[in-house]
Amino acid sequence: MVSQRLEKIVRTNKWKNKQEPNLIFRKSGNFIWSIARFILIFGICFIILQPLFTKFMISLMAEGDLYDATVQYIPREITLENYIAAIQGMDYLGTFFRTLSLALIVSLLQLISCTIVGYGFARFHFPFKNTIFLLVILCLLVPPQALMLPLFLQFRFFDVFGLYEFFTGNQGVNLLDTFWPFILMAIVAQGYKNGLYIFLLRQYFKGLPKELEEAAYIDGCNAFKTFYKIMLPSAIPMLMTVFLFSFVWQWTDSFYTGLYLSNYTVMSGALGSLASTVYSDELSFVSPALVSLMNNTGTILVILPMFILYLLAQRYFVESIERSGIVG
Repeated sequence: MVSQRLEKIVRTNKWKNKQEPNLIFRKSGNFIWSIARFILIFGICFIILQPLFTKFMISLMAEGDLYDATVQYIPREITLENYIAAIQGMDYLGTFFRTLSLALIVSLLQLISCTIVGYGFARFHFPFKNTIFLLVILCLLVPPQALMLPLFLQFRFFDVFGLYEFFTGNQGVNLLDTFWPFILMAIVAQGYKNGLYIFLLRQYFKGLPKELEEAAYIDGCNAFKTFYKIMLPSAIPMLMTVFLFSFVWQWTDSFYTGLYLSNYTVMSGALGSLASTVYSDELSFVSPALVSLMNNTGTILVILPMFILYLLAQRYFVESIERSGIVG
């Protein structure tokens, strides 16, 4: 009995001796991977946040800090005079509500139209469906500058099938300096980045179980009622994400707003002319450092509402990415 116990103890010790190197190697590998992952995440966060942090710190600097070589990121004295001047120069409250109204209208219309189109591509079968969807995706590759002149002329002399000119003898209706160009393009899912929204929604609806639709059809729902009652509530995270994308891009858009709204100031236009507005009374040369200071301050004021919006909607954004078919 004693010899058997000794043999068992010896075998156990040999097994432990064999396992110890593997255990040490595994723990070392996990530790190295944890360090590498931390460095990678920290590096990505630094690349993303460092420009924003720099702009914010510059916006708090006084003029003397701009010419002080010892001041890099943290100002010697924090001042809010730059924000007061930027708010006055941008007519911030008026510009904010004008941009907000435009972004809300366009984002909601784009969400409705792109949701219908994306659901159609995901759930219905019709001739040349894949070809049409490919064309929708290829629209993302077309730079908006290539369509600038046709779009401008279309809304400068807007006339559906020439009916206006036929009945009135005039060259169409001038829709420039109004919201109508944005509204009409959003209704037909031809607005800014609409191809991307259609793709995201199509992938999301395609990933939902078909049993949901089949159960709705068995209960007597038609296609529209199934879409409205069953599919839309299931797609709320992706709908919120698309709305967030659309709102942010419309909020920061400078191309289409500059093309259609020459006499209508929005955030992007106010930011572009901020330095010249604030220093319009200067008779002498304005230092580029002061121009950069004011532009950084205006940039913070422009992106601050978007930052708040993301904090409120980040849960839907993360959930939609996890449940969609983007990564696959």
